[in-house]
Amino acid sequence: MSNVDNQANGYSLGQILLAVFAGIVGIVAFVVIVAKIFGVTDPVEVDEPVAVVAKLEENIKPVAVVEVAEEVSGEPVGKSGAEVVKAVCSMCHAAGLMNAPKIGDSAQWAPRIAQGYETLVKHAIEGIRTMPARGGNPALTDEEVASAVAEMANASGAKFTAPAPKAAPAKAAEVAPVVAEPAKTAEPGKATDLVAAAAASAPAVAGKSGEEVYKSVCLMCHAAGLMNAPKFGDKAQWAPRIAQGYDTLVSHAVKGIRTMPAKGGNPALSDAEVAAAVKHMANAAGAGF
Repeated sequence: MSNVDNQANGYSLGQILLAVFAGIVGIVAFVVIVAKIFGVTDPVEVDEPVAVVAKLEENIKPVAVVEVAEEVSGEPVGKSGAEVVKAVCSMCHAAGLMNAPKIGDSAQWAPRIAQGYETLVKHAIEGIRTMPARGGNPALTDEEVASAVAEMANASGAKFTAPAPKAAPAKAAEVAPVVAEPAKTAEPGKATDLVAAAAASAPAVAGKSGEEVYKSVCLMCHAAGLMNAPKFGDKAQWAPRIAQGYDTLVSHAVKGIRTMPAKGGNPALSDAEVAAAVKHMANAAGAGF
């Protein structure tokens, strides 16, 4: 008995712990090997680091993409009679300027209605007396002018039948500017710079030029000096107006003054287009705007 105790006492504590640990490891290894042999282990699932993946996709995303305008089924139609009247004809026919028959005044329209629809449309397209061709807007089609005539005449007692809206010329679809090579390894802040550069290189959508606005809207009064409008190119008439300054003239043209309606009677014009028309007319009369 004393011999056994002497043998047990011969092992240190560290040797005993090491032996226990080795035994446990051996058992675990044995279990794993058996499990793999018989195919009973479950696959280990590793969750993707979402934040890292999102960042990676952001870095390789192209700087710009092509976006083609969606094709609209059917052909675009022209303006209705009501739209043309509101944008063009109402300038004179709403208030009866320059002897234009007021919309809704049956007495003024009666002798004109008696001439017949075709005659009224012909006069409106070609112009007659103080009324310019197409109401001063050469962009209007014959069908749009005819529709406007029917709109005003029918509101004043006529029973004309306006032509069916005709398809307007289709315009080519526009696409967004494209960057040839996407930045797949853009550094922080570089992608934003590239997008800004691409946007800056895109062609700006410009409005009508001053000359175009003058010919389509302002010419009706300023070409002949109707309603005390200064004639185009008449330096004597324009001099006191030019002296008021460009900003003042633009403000008057945009808001209207005395017999001149706001934006020349065409509310569809932008402030920039009106300002361009003012500059065109004033400079033709000696200004240096």
